Amino acid sequence: MIKEYLFKYFGFNRFMPGQEEVINFLVNGQSTAAIFPTGGGKSLCYQLSALILDQMTLVVSPLLSLMKDQIDFLNEKKIPAAKLDSTLEKTEQNRVIEEAKQGKLKILMISVERFRNERFRIHLKDMRIALLVVDEAHCISEWGHNFRPDYLKIPSFQKSYRIKQALLLTATATEQVIKDMCRSFDIPEQNVVIRGFYRENLHLHVTACANDSKDRHLLNILSKNPQQSVIVYVTLQKTAEMVAEMLQANGIYALPYHAGKKNEEREDIQNRFMRGEIPVIAATIAFGMGIDKEDIREVIHYNLPKSLESYSQEIGRAGRDGKDSRCEVLADRDNICILENFIYGDTPDEGGIKKVLETILANPESLWEIKLYSFAADIDIRVLPLKTLLVYLELKGIIKPKYTYFREYSFKLIIEKEDILNKLKEFKGEITQFARVIFRHSITKKIWTTVNITAVVDDSGSPRERVIKALEYFDDNKWIELRSQQGIDVYEIINRNFDIETLSATLTGMFKKKEKTEINRIHKMLKFFESDSCLSVGLSNYFGETGIRNCGHCSVCKSGKVIIPPAQKKEPLSSYPYKVTVREIVELMGDQLNPTKTTKFLCGISTPLLSRHKVKQLSNFGLFEEYPFKEVKKWVNENFEIPNP
Repeated sequence: MIKEYLFKYFGFNRFMPGQEEVINFLVNGQSTAAIFPTGGGKSLCYQLSALILDQMTLVVSPLLSLMKDQIDFLNEKKIPAAKLDSTLEKTEQNRVIEEAKQGKLKILMISVERFRNERFRIHLKDMRIALLVVDEAHCISEWGHNFRPDYLKIPSFQKSYRIKQALLLTATATEQVIKDMCRSFDIPEQNVVIRGFYRENLHLHVTACANDSKDRHLLNILSKNPQQSVIVYVTLQKTAEMVAEMLQANGIYALPYHAGKKNEEREDIQNRFMRGEIPVIAATIAFGMGIDKEDIREVIHYNLPKSLESYSQEIGRAGRDGKDSRCEVLADRDNICILENFIYGDTPDEGGIKKVLETILANPESLWEIKLYSFAADIDIRVLPLKTLLVYLELKGIIKPKYTYFREYSFKLIIEKEDILNKLKEFKGEITQFARVIFRHSITKKIWTTVNITAVVDDSGSPRERVIKALEYFDDNKWIELRSQQGIDVYEIINRNFDIETLSATLTGMFKKKEKTEINRIHKMLKFFESDSCLSVGLSNYFGETGIRNCGHCSVCKSGKVIIPPAQKKEPLSSYPYKVTVREIVELMGDQLNPTKTTKFLCGISTPLLSRHKVKQLSNFGLFEEYPFKEVKKWVNENFEIPNP
């Protein structure tokens, strides 16, 4: 049956290595993990299985662009599939949810953040789900290269909604990360399918290249065949713009792609690249996840990637048609400080950690409510590190996540209230009276009417969930247009018996340990690029694959070891007059500054408080982005003065 479905729906006569083994686990009712290289056919494992399993497959996917590409592909194959994301109009979201509840979909794709949506969780109870698929599953491990705290909650959602099977997918997982993933989902070791990372058609090259000669070298590479598909990876958004502009000026059609562009513009550039209308993309790591263009002939790293995991993912986008493709790194040490500074920027101040602990102790109730983005701004910790801190507090037994809800529900009437009440009279029981209670505790301001959920619950004696279901029913029937705002995360405080000084020091130590791990990734990568043995073998060994012979075509096999040149010498920090350098930020922020915030400003690292003051508009923001963070902080500490009030 499996091979029949493979040909019937996908037109393939044979499986790629590992796919059939994974699908057999799934159709036989077992959970499994597939560790396949980028381009190794992970998606087919759940796509084909979903057709065989009786109920719907729920896929947790990390990026909107990835979801769009997958859904477009499935719809082309006449497979009933849909996605839920922020780009959909309200009516379209409602349609997708109803189709999922009615069993009309074989595959529904969501982001992990969708689980935080109270309304979605209520609908999820009415969906029959056979399989939970977690793409980029390495994000669940703190020791993975792209840890996302929200992923840690997925196993509890699987249990809460009684989804019997799970499929974990990733292209980049070391042995420790695989163990973390599988332990979280109770997947036995024998159900892990690892496919080799070595791809014979990828020719890996490292070229020692000083920063001031990179443009010339890049032009030499691209001018040989200016119409072939190429991705040029850079570290910073401004570098993407500069490289694309330089290539355009030299007759090579290239466009920049980065997170600073609007969604519509990014989507247009990606679609044109996929169609072959744009030969070259100069991009940050925002580009590439889910890109399944088979004829990418070259992936060039204009700047060093941030880790071997990232490098493996990015070069995996080349040569998916099996033809020879070149993956070249223009290696120097000039952007190492920038890579390290990104990591230091995600390490919160101990002062911010203390504020979180003080907030917990000061909370009079057992339940603690957080509006995540506002709280992050108040304590000046970026959202991702704040989520990580909350996970650490869970691990320490201080708090326990309960649920997420929307503080405000409001609606706009499409038909009159009395008409709604009349339509409800056909139902038995006190439904009409319950609707009257909802309307009684709703306040209208011009167009939108806000519902006081707490008052409705107290007055009616009904649970909160019933109120929301009623509003959803009105919305589904196009009697009202419903919207929800202000997501609130609710935690239970289960232990207040801690010393703030001691615990904040411990938590700071945990962040420092994570910081050290990430910094070590960069230096492991440097060591790999300066290796005197085959690059293909070294990369495969890093991900646990052994028995690979020297490829014979990487830069080490052909020309020997590469020595990456040192960073260009910079002016000493002491040559900068401190007061002149920080004058703008001092005038703007005054006594809100401390040495760490000043250092982050100079190194081009934004925080919620700095963003609130729009510091990126100041001329010296990022002035020292190519200097080591610790050196800048030492210089700031030596010169820092508390601004006059």
